[in-house]
Amino acid sequence: MPEPAPAPARAGGAAGMTRRPICIGLSLAATWLAGDGWRRPDSRVEDLHTLGFHADVARRAEAARLDFLFRPDALWVDPQTLASGPGFSSLDPMVLLASLAACTSRIGLVATASTTFGAPWTLARQLLSLHHLSGGRAGWNIVTSLDGARNFGQAAMPDSRERYARALEFTDVVRRLWDSYPHHALPLDRERGRYADPARVRPIDHAGPVFDVQGPLNLPSLPCGAPPLFQAGASERGRDFAARVADGVFAASPDVAAGIELRQDLRRRAVGHGRDADAIRVLPGLSLFLGETTDEARDLYRDTHARHDRARAIAGLRDLLGLDAAALPPDRRIAPDMLADPARPVRSRTHADLLRRLVERERPTLRTLLARPEVAGSAHWRVVGTPRDAVAAIVERVDAGAADGLIALPGGADRSLRLFLDEVVPMLAEGGRFRREYAGTTLREHLEPAQRA
Repeated sequence: MPEPAPAPARAGGAAGMTRRPICIGLSLAATWLAGDGWRRPDSRVEDLHTLGFHADVARRAEAARLDFLFRPDALWVDPQTLASGPGFSSLDPMVLLASLAACTSRIGLVATASTTFGAPWTLARQLLSLHHLSGGRAGWNIVTSLDGARNFGQAAMPDSRERYARALEFTDVVRRLWDSYPHHALPLDRERGRYADPARVRPIDHAGPVFDVQGPLNLPSLPCGAPPLFQAGASERGRDFAARVADGVFAASPDVAAGIELRQDLRRRAVGHGRDADAIRVLPGLSLFLGETTDEARDLYRDTHARHDRARAIAGLRDLLGLDAAALPPDRRIAPDMLADPARPVRSRTHADLLRRLVERERPTLRTLLARPEVAGSAHWRVVGTPRDAVAAIVERVDAGAADGLIALPGGADRSLRLFLDEVVPMLAEGGRFRREYAGTTLREHLEPAQRA
């Protein structure tokens, strides 16, 4: 079981440092219902697919002045996993966030949408529609999907190289479509009867390896700019893609060393692609099991993961690293030469690469490796403790150069969400690390101050 964060540090961080505002998003995946969290009598799991459930969370997050809400998504479901919890079964992100746009006024709304399936023109219109309906608060989390091919008439998933090549072209087409009907093409001249200037609304005439798209889009852009782009891939191809296009990266970095390496690499790659290093925000997922006391938080974590067993973790190592650990003693150190070919196909290249780098760097014991969150299907940084423990851990990460902010993933119970919004975020604000009030009305305005700092 993970230990609590180090003893609380002052929320302001190291003296004399140039402080950058922390960027904070909140997952709308109801992560506090994962594991056995949904079994609690106060879980509201019966309301999971209702607007009221999500509107309540959205309003609470906006009251805390968070930067954005983030809706992960999957385009498939494994019926067997539903026996023990809701998993990724969910409302459609675009429909959900459009509904929440009417319930909120400032917080950003980031939708996940895959580039492996569907058409750029359709998605460009959907995202820009959300941008209009929310007053410039939409964002796009670009994913290439791990599964779902047979739901879209394909026999198998394309390999990583093909998926990222398609993603790069798909994203380029979407961005060009957003520019194809500029807002300044609308003079709205009532006196002369001239609604738009047709000469400024232009086809993109894209003919690429995958897509042929004429354009233009049938919806004008907004003066505040296009929706910001986010991406979560941490593989070699994923990092390069993110460095080319992303404003924010939903990073998988379970420890400080992994976070520093990832952030430095992404910033270096961004410069290599002609971008400013500060244009890209690294936002690791932070799994939070919070209590009024450390013992309370530990009990919450233990109760939530009571059914997580060693056999599942052993199977995870076999899948990710090709390591057959069933007969190995817990104190056996794992060396790189015990692992399978790193080029072998795996379900999650991100998780496999993180674990392989850990083995190469530390040669951990099997016991240590089995306790890693990546083995259970998550590569998130984790805090089990009090709100002050969480503040200390967040400040430590940011000041170490391992993160520019975080995606909050409250776990175990609604109490974790409440303590994060009502205590952790205000403590960060009191220490000068987070806003007290919104300075702007759009998602891009929420993100820009840290880029200028």
